[in-house]
Amino acid sequence: MQRHTFLRQALAGAACALLLAPALAQGSDAERQLASQAFSIVAPFPPGGPVDTLSRILATGLTARYRQPAVVDNRTGASGNIGIELVKRAAPTGHTLLVVPQGNLTINPTLMPRLGYTVDGDFAPVSSLAKAANVIAVNPAVPAKTIAELVALSKAKPDSISYASPGVGSSLHLAGELFRQQSGADILHVAYKGTGPGLNDVLGGTVPMIIGNMPSVLPHIQSGKLRALAVTDPARATELPDVPTLAEAGVQGVALSSWYGVMAPKGTPAPVVEQLARDIAQIFSEPAVKAQLQKQGMGVWLTSGAAFGELIRKETAVWAPIIKARKIEAQ
Repeated sequence: MQRHTFLRQALAGAACALLLAPALAQGSDAERQLASQAFSIVAPFPPGGPVDTLSRILATGLTARYRQPAVVDNRTGASGNIGIELVKRAAPTGHTLLVVPQGNLTINPTLMPRLGYTVDGDFAPVSSLAKAANVIAVNPAVPAKTIAELVALSKAKPDSISYASPGVGSSLHLAGELFRQQSGADILHVAYKGTGPGLNDVLGGTVPMIIGNMPSVLPHIQSGKLRALAVTDPARATELPDVPTLAEAGVQGVALSSWYGVMAPKGTPAPVVEQLARDIAQIFSEPAVKAQLQKQGMGVWLTSGAAFGELIRKETAVWAPIIKARKIEAQ
């Protein structure tokens, strides 16, 4: 409750700034269209997580900008696919938007060949929103204090090092498989139904290792309940400046982050998509929004339109051969 109260307070400044925008009656055709009716922001995962937080920031900003209600719809189920298919079927006016994590756009199309949507065929990429570093961390009882020591330990004692993930085919599961491939580590995957149960077992010592995103593991690293060995981002994380990247630790080719973006139904007019991208850039560039996300271990990360679409295609091409080579199947 305190977190949501703080979020509302932090967003107040952003909302006030947006209310000072020029009268929309004098704006572009795209602005007038967007101001014509209410918005539905579909978050295909439960309240309380990063998708929900980002959706509410977006909804608050659009409400202030266009003087129209913007309601967050937590349409959960089927690994996010229920909410995604809802947006696929929505009218392409720019008033129904999807806030979604990378896995649903770059992993599931290969992992789940019978999906009820295709990314390129059913959606228009609007903008990325934020990203969070992934962290390789171990229970402090594990003697390895560096990535090199972890790899050596796993080879010296085969099957002794396992890592927790929030599920088969999740981006964190595949990050672990890519780490194993690139480092030569002999590690085992243990899948859980969500980050929480797996994290609890690592904290309790049942599983020695986790690859988790920053918002989930940072409090436990700061408290000393986990030891961070490396981040998988290309650059060191501001939250953990003393923790090396995997590349610095000698493991190349695992420069990956957890990220989130906005999609609109296919057929949404290009000027409307472009205007939404500009609105998102304004909303997420507010200092209060940046500060709130940083406190939760996320950073604002904006890539829009065709560049965002190309990012999705490139990352899909990274995951597809790993899924096929490891014969990973959705459960």
